[in-house]
Amino acid sequence: MNLLALVLICVAVAIAAAYFRAATAVAATAFGLLLLLYLILGTGSVLAILVLLLATTGLTLLSLERFRKSRITPELLRWYRSALPQISATEKEAMEAGTVWWEGQLFSGRPDWRKLLDAGAVQLTDEERAFLDGPVEELCRMVDSWEVNFTRADIPAQVVRFIKKHRFLGMTIPGEFGGLGFSPLAQVAVLTKLFSLSSVVANYINIPNALGPGELLLHYGTREQQDHYLPRLADGREIPCFALTSPLAGSDATAIPDTGTVCRGQWRGEEVLGMRLDIDKRYITLAPVATLIGLAFRLRDPDHLLGEVDDYGITCALIPADLEGLEIGRRHLPVGAPFLNGPIRGRGLFVPLDTLIGGLDMAGKGWGMLMKCLSAGRAVSLPSLAGSQARNALAATGVYVRLRRQFNLPIGQFEGVQKPLAAMAGLTYIINAAVTQTAKALCQGEKPAVAGAILKYHCTEMAREVINHAMDIHGGKAVMKGPSNYLADAYESAPVAITVEGANIMTRSLMIFGQGVTRCHPHLLREMELAAAGDDPAVLAEFDGVLFRHLGDAAGNAAAALIHALTGSILLIPPVSDRTGRYYRHLSRLSAAFALVSDLALLTLQSSLKMREMLSARLGDMLSMLYLASMVLKQHHDQGRPEEDLPVVEWACRYLLHRYQEAMHETLLNLPHRTAAHLCRGLVFPLGRRFHKPADALERQIAGLVSRPTGTRRRLIDGIYLSPESNNPVGRLEALLPEADEADALYWRLHLAVKQGRVAPGPARLEEAQAAGVLDQGEAAALRDYETRIMDFINVDEFDYDAIARKPKRTVTRRRKTKTAARKRTRKKAAAPAPDKG
Repeated sequence: MNLLALVLICVAVAIAAAYFRAATAVAATAFGLLLLLYLILGTGSVLAILVLLLATTGLTLLSLERFRKSRITPELLRWYRSALPQISATEKEAMEAGTVWWEGQLFSGRPDWRKLLDAGAVQLTDEERAFLDGPVEELCRMVDSWEVNFTRADIPAQVVRFIKKHRFLGMTIPGEFGGLGFSPLAQVAVLTKLFSLSSVVANYINIPNALGPGELLLHYGTREQQDHYLPRLADGREIPCFALTSPLAGSDATAIPDTGTVCRGQWRGEEVLGMRLDIDKRYITLAPVATLIGLAFRLRDPDHLLGEVDDYGITCALIPADLEGLEIGRRHLPVGAPFLNGPIRGRGLFVPLDTLIGGLDMAGKGWGMLMKCLSAGRAVSLPSLAGSQARNALAATGVYVRLRRQFNLPIGQFEGVQKPLAAMAGLTYIINAAVTQTAKALCQGEKPAVAGAILKYHCTEMAREVINHAMDIHGGKAVMKGPSNYLADAYESAPVAITVEGANIMTRSLMIFGQGVTRCHPHLLREMELAAAGDDPAVLAEFDGVLFRHLGDAAGNAAAALIHALTGSILLIPPVSDRTGRYYRHLSRLSAAFALVSDLALLTLQSSLKMREMLSARLGDMLSMLYLASMVLKQHHDQGRPEEDLPVVEWACRYLLHRYQEAMHETLLNLPHRTAAHLCRGLVFPLGRRFHKPADALERQIAGLVSRPTGTRRRLIDGIYLSPESNNPVGRLEALLPEADEADALYWRLHLAVKQGRVAPGPARLEEAQAAGVLDQGEAAALRDYETRIMDFINVDEFDYDAIARKPKRTVTRRRKTKTAARKRTRKKAAAPAPDKG
């Protein structure tokens, strides 16, 4: 046996041992046998014998648990503690918020696809479906988006009354408190339909259900608070908002300067123990109309009226909007859609301690409360908006490319249009799948905080891309405002979704991987906890077990990444037998590669990784692409794996795999430890980068599927408001699609007649075609009616100069300062002389 053969055998044995997660003792035995075999058959190279002897001895010592725990593990624990970054209490609470769902499987490097696919298929209840078909449809018929956005900049009173009557504001409140008690899946369905018509109305409903005080009361409120407030929130007697953001503390919510100082004061004629609040909040949705304010502030007790603690930290309270000295009611004017949003200010406001949500026991626990409640809401509210806007844009554009003709052809037959149209379909499928499947996980009790961050960032960014494609395809039609423009609102307001609930830059750079790697990694969080727990022998023993399982899994992931890259993942058995099977294989391989690179980044960068936001963002992109592709496959599976949808599913998977590949490539290019990066590239991409963008032929196929009344198109746009009412141009546009095929045939006959000189082009061509026998009377009349209705959508809205020059009437909510000021205004009005009617 020569030296080269020995080296190859050793490498093969090491890879096999790692791939099969062999115990250290088994690996030591394998190398011992290799040493014996080489002594018998080898050339006697001293170097080879020495290497084999060292490998066998080292693995044997590692397999001796007592030796390892006494000599090796203590040194590793000391190094581990020195490498750990400093983690604040607020960061720790954020990391521990929510639950770990499918993200944990992706971090393991060995995702269990059967566990994902066999999860119960959650469905809407009969009550939820009836609500969607009844009150939600009726509400949509009542809303005129142009009136809401441009005439009033407010919601009409009759719409508000309808919303309260049917308890739209209490979808998340259980029936025992007078709410509807709907599932997250039902909330997504309701918001999707409403957002497709009016984001202003949808946000009025969304905030109390997703981000208002109701969620905090349900989880942390005292029984007295729940019994008093929840029924009032459910039926709309109380309109809530939640005041978190301050002018000097946006994304860094833990740095809010607003304070509550414990003191004694007068409350309803009695001296009680309470808090003196100094607050300055902005960007607070529903603040202009709120009657009940959820408030986050820093609670302090300098006089130790409660105990020995000086600074309790972030605390949440509920205060009435008519509180003496509170300034509320003015409005911000968001771009695109004037949803109700404004500032809240006040100095020296006194409230009793029983306004604390959960009572005094929850003082200082506000940040943890918010993180745990927001983890679920973040996966519902803005992702529902993104899904609705993407579906709406796709629905309209798919019809528009059939109706709008250039060069005697529908523009949907031009490849320059087909490419962005196919991208719209693929991105919409990804958004729909991610939102739907994550909502189903929420229904089953999960609160996946990392998945919520993935959805918040990627769904809103993809929706913006879909809307941009739609704007490009529509051209001038989309850039002229008016009641018939069904894209402008979504286009203008896209930055709002990108910004609120945590800016997308922060979400991508800090949250997805930063929270994901500690929360979802199978070993890291427990290792960190044990490293901080002291030097107790029991702690050392557990740390030893966790750390060496971590090292074994890392070696296994490295071997799996290499083997599956070299074999095209053919050794992996997918859970399905159709064309999507290859994507299950690819995702399993890339999950192992992602786990490997994550561990490499943690090992080489240690605590500095926390500040390497560009690398963290790319690592987060890899995790996100794996998660989104998994949701695409799960969606296709849950829908019965319709073969007609396979082109869109393949586009989505290829797009996500290519984005993963580029994020991995850029990560390895920028890892500071170049030797480790080159080694890792050899394991991850031994044959180079192999995932390509979707092919042209696939995109042409998809464009045809979404510009005709196919099952694929129906499933892609299902859930938005499509009734062909006068207030819904997208619904009226959709009603024309079934006539397009017949009209295309008539247009083709007409085109041939013009080309042959039998009919002259121009306004009278239909009459000439009828006279020439090209079209009969019924066909000419049908085509004339068809063209008339098409022009309603091709034409853009026109306004008189004066109507544009004059500012539109905007209903501005009153500015409430204090009860006393209101009483003074009332007395002044009563004392004013009556107008002279003569």
